[in-house]
Amino acid sequence: MGLNEQKTIFIMAKKVVVAYSGGLDTSYTVMKLSQEGWEVYAASANTGGFSAEQLKQNEANAYKLGAKEYVTLDVTQEYYEKSLKFMIFGNVLRNNCYPISVSSERIFQAIAIARYANEIGADAIAHGSTGAGNDQIRFDMTFQVLAPGKEIITMTRDKALSRKEEVDYLNEHGFYADFTKLKYSYNVGLWGTSICGGELLDPTQGLPEEAYLKHVTAKEPEARLTITFKHGEIDAVNGEHFDDKVKAIQAIEEIGASYAIGRDCNVGDTIIGIKGRVGFEAAAPKLIIEAHRLLEKSTLSKWQQYWKDQIGNWYGMFLHESEYLEPVMPDMEAFLTSSQRHVNGTAILKLRPYGFETVGVDSDDDLTKSKLGEYGEMQHGWTADDAKGFIKILSTPLKVYYGTHPDEKR
Repeated sequence: MGLNEQKTIFIMAKKVVVAYSGGLDTSYTVMKLSQEGWEVYAASANTGGFSAEQLKQNEANAYKLGAKEYVTLDVTQEYYEKSLKFMIFGNVLRNNCYPISVSSERIFQAIAIARYANEIGADAIAHGSTGAGNDQIRFDMTFQVLAPGKEIITMTRDKALSRKEEVDYLNEHGFYADFTKLKYSYNVGLWGTSICGGELLDPTQGLPEEAYLKHVTAKEPEARLTITFKHGEIDAVNGEHFDDKVKAIQAIEEIGASYAIGRDCNVGDTIIGIKGRVGFEAAAPKLIIEAHRLLEKSTLSKWQQYWKDQIGNWYGMFLHESEYLEPVMPDMEAFLTSSQRHVNGTAILKLRPYGFETVGVDSDDDLTKSKLGEYGEMQHGWTADDAKGFIKILSTPLKVYYGTHPDEKR
């Protein structure tokens, strides 16, 4: 190379995928990384919680913030097929209360982000979680397993940034949006809306009416809702068949939300070890799970119900605690799927403002229709002497025990 020749060196900017929700933390992250020279790919992973308008706004804002590329990763159907379906099979309610909405959503959002980062050959993945919640674990663990070797950037967590610092930075660089801190924060999803803040910070209080997003709008004081299941999956709502199970869930949500059904507050153990309190409104999950449970009472054997309760509880706990990728999960899913082979028929519910009741079931697989007898009425499959002998044999172990330990008789 001669003295007058110049050598041009091109340094490729590193690629980073930002899990972009459109909120303050991820907006700051997109702009800050862009300003620092990263090639930013903003990705909104949709599990059914974003409206079309919100996604359009996310795209516009991402480019204003400096993103090189914006994508929406729609994994709503995948979320149903790989998670919600099994949560319905298992009647999963954390602490017999919370339908595990945000927990399960985050896992599939993280999977979608990791998959995208691998596809474009990103060097890093960024998210906006703080260091005080469960989401940081769900994102980090999923990225470490599914996108190994990629740097994980968490500016909000690492720098302990305040809202004012983030807003000021955005404003100084020409991005203005309404990031006013509201009394309540919401996470809207296909499987329910979580509510944090406000009165929930005081353990003696519940949420007032104005904290909820959905209110009573139904014109009738009562309504009849029928949900038909085929092999445990929703097949019809009020007689209308649905091939698309996501749309079936949305139809039930619309009906139940008009009666403000599914409101509650859950106190539970977080993954990081502290207690957490969250309010929620989840009409569809509550109605679907209780309808499904009602149908199972009539169509499953005693021991099928018992072991399914155990598996469902563990499945929900593992899902909540970021263990979706644990190899035992497909094993539990196989059990739950097998248990649904005779869960066919229609569950009948009665809705009213703020609540509902289960009425009955109509199923060809209903085990209460046995020809052996009607409970409390008349037996057909055994005689009175058969019953006496059965009771005598059944009491034998107790007679043996108390015959040896008479002083322990109650």
